[in-house]
Amino acid sequence: MTRRLEGTVALVTGASSGIGHATARELAREGASVALVGRREDRLTDLAAEISNTGGTALAVPADITDAQAAAEAIERTVEGLGRLDTLVNNAGLMLLGPTPGADLNDWRRMIDINLTGLMYTTHAAIPHLIKAAAEEPRQVADIVNISSLNGRNAYAFFAVYTATKFGVTGFSEALRQELAKQHVRVSVVEPGSVDTELRTHNPDVIQQQIDAALGDIDRLQSQDVADTVGYIVTRPRHVAVAELLVRPTEQA
Repeated sequence: MTRRLEGTVALVTGASSGIGHATARELAREGASVALVGRREDRLTDLAAEISNTGGTALAVPADITDAQAAAEAIERTVEGLGRLDTLVNNAGLMLLGPTPGADLNDWRRMIDINLTGLMYTTHAAIPHLIKAAAEEPRQVADIVNISSLNGRNAYAFFAVYTATKFGVTGFSEALRQELAKQHVRVSVVEPGSVDTELRTHNPDVIQQQIDAALGDIDRLQSQDVADTVGYIVTRPRHVAVAELLVRPTEQA
């Protein structure tokens, strides 16, 4: 099998679980060396060992990307440890839902910090390395893939601040795409619908029950479905850029 990312380096945030975990494995299967960024070091170490045991290369990089210096250091550790950076997947996220009146402002700040500001920090630090890779490396293209959400294009009650962060990700991605297009750094945004990950377990039971009632007994996306989407985007030929891709369960209206 041809490994289309052979010799490249990718960094995935939120790699300790869910979509990030599956995406790191998918990019490694395609031949990329992968930097695994997240806050749960034990899970990152286990995933790095799994990738190494199957013939790949992975580097665990524990970091809190909501801190600008920590985000920049994660990028630098990746370049120092793996040689360069060709692909950045901004996946780390938090979804804390509930009514806006009386909401905990700390929950709002945490979502903004992780979903939007942290994504911007890692992107800011990565851009010089991605431009360099696109200019000098054999593929002559680099990628930023930002994981947004169906909530990045549609607003729903009880999702107000989460939706605001995801609208922000989508807008930031499109503006950055226009800035970097001539330098062959592609910027893509992926907008998953309902995915069966631990992200949705962070909410009170009453909120989760409301979501389940609204969706019904549908067959939700799995993390690998989104990882496959990311893999598709970053393996396109140099002249093809997938700017935005919405993927949802077949039964989700």
